Amino acid sequence: MPYIKDYGKAEDINFLASAKYVSYTYQISDAGVTANAQGRKIVKAGTPYPANDDTAIGIVFIDTDVTEGPQPGAILVDAWILEARLPVALAAAAKTSLAAKSNIKFKLSV
Repeated sequence: MPYIKDYGKAEDINFLASAKYVSYTYQISDAGVTANAQGRKIVKAGTPYPANDDTAIGIVFIDTDVTEGPQPGAILVDAWILEARLPVALAAAAKTSLAAKSNIKFKLSV
């Protein structure tokens, strides 16, 4: 019998502006990720990957639990994004890097 633990209600905000997107699997690091109230290290969907700076090549597509160490995760590399709905504000360097290294485009929220 599998062990299942209830971590509470999950609420995700849709930050995609289109149903068409492309994501690839990358190894998401646990470095610098702080634990939440339940002791889990979660990299939130909408976080720039690998960092919110000039190294950004994509955006994390779904929440990824890195409590036990680095884990594979889906990274958006081609999508229309509603920037105002992202969980963290993008740094100017990250936006420039995303424009150069991926096909991420931003749309104003309506």
